[in-house]
Amino acid sequence: MNSYLPVSRPSFSGKEEEYVLEALRSGWVSSRGPYIDALEQAFAKYCGTRFAIAVSNGTTGLHLAIAAFDIGPGDEVIVPDLTFIATANAVAYTGATPVIVDIEPNTLTMDVAAVRRAITPRTKAIVPVHIYGHPADMDPIRATAKEYGLWVVEDAAEAHGATYKGCRVGGLGDCGVFSFYGNKIITTGEGGMLTTNDSGFNQRARSLRDQAMDLKRRYWHGERGFNYRMTNIQAALGLAQFEQIEQFIARRREIMGWYTENIATSNSVRLNRKADWAESVHWMVCLEDDRFNTASRERFMLALEAEGIESRPYFYPVSAMGVYDSEKNPVAARKSMIGVNLPTYVGLTQQDVARIGKVVNAQLFAVAT
Repeated sequence: MNSYLPVSRPSFSGKEEEYVLEALRSGWVSSRGPYIDALEQAFAKYCGTRFAIAVSNGTTGLHLAIAAFDIGPGDEVIVPDLTFIATANAVAYTGATPVIVDIEPNTLTMDVAAVRRAITPRTKAIVPVHIYGHPADMDPIRATAKEYGLWVVEDAAEAHGATYKGCRVGGLGDCGVFSFYGNKIITTGEGGMLTTNDSGFNQRARSLRDQAMDLKRRYWHGERGFNYRMTNIQAALGLAQFEQIEQFIARRREIMGWYTENIATSNSVRLNRKADWAESVHWMVCLEDDRFNTASRERFMLALEAEGIESRPYFYPVSAMGVYDSEKNPVAARKSMIGVNLPTYVGLTQQDVARIGKVVNAQLFAVAT
């Protein structure tokens, strides 16, 4: 019997057990300890930034970043329509309004022309999302932000190690935010990281992360802060994962190559596309079929599940959610309906991908007929 192939599965093939046990035995199990410092320093260096700030998860990282820029009620923050809901939620947590714009059809990242049309006197920031491991087009986003005096917060939750014109994401805006959830490139179980070159932002974000406690007057809090800290145990796991990040990324790129060899694409069927200026880390393999509708895509996914292959639909558009109900964006709406993510994790073998490809091809043929 064929083994079950989930969409994602973490790999613990390095020093994870050694480091976690060492953290336990040291007694440093909460939000202080040497592994936190080591992970922050290593991750900042990797992203080419001066600072990195460990946080409890990617969503709190986004909220912390936006709050640290003093964005709040009456302000607007521009976000793409096709993204995990946390991107918009983090804006709303501050009392600001997420302004939802359409995406570019090839990279699935925010449409810069749509961003420019959405800017008002109340706009304070832009949050480009490097979705499914592919960077957004940062030069025109940064140019637009500079023209209008806006902050740029990179949502790099899915894109550890991806590059834009040779530079790693996380150091391309005023700050970057990464997730270390269990299905990400590297994991701490839950957890995340902020990256920045701005010393003032670094100090403010660290203060807010730690309940805004005064550095010179212990247990004195001059403003409302948050408890968004990572534990030393999580950081121990994360450091062991980080030591393997280049192998993990190389393997994902190899897996993407296997999918390209095994799935028959056409004018209507496509896999991940990559812009010339980007190097994706292929957090998720993306399959699109222009012939899909809601019902046929569901039948396709159920057929894969019957063969022991998990899949998942693209994110729903943020604008379709009742809590953020707004003007619909046609590209995001269409892509959300025709996109499927296939198993993507470093433990997949070439034989696994060949098996997936065989089932996918057969089921896509069935859709056509």
